[in-house]
Amino acid sequence: MSLGPWQLIIIALVILVLFGRGRISEMMGDFGKGIKSFKQGMTEEADSAKKPARQIEGPADAASAPDATKPEAQPVDRNDNAN
Repeated sequence: MSLGPWQLIIIALVILVLFGRGRISEMMGDFGKGIKSFKQGMTEEADSAKKPARQIEGPADAASAPDATKPEAQPVDRNDNAN
């Protein structure tokens, strides 16, 4: 069962009467903004996929060498009886 051109015109007129011309144009504007935002997001993601990932680098000596000024923690012997 397909819709003919007369049925589509009647449906369009009913929608126009129910919602009004201003509300329909507002909805179509929002729909267009959504499509534009979606396309922009897709191009941004495609651009970010092409760029190499940034690596955060810090001083190499701070990350690899232990701090010589801090005293080493001494292990505590819990089995030692002070009696």
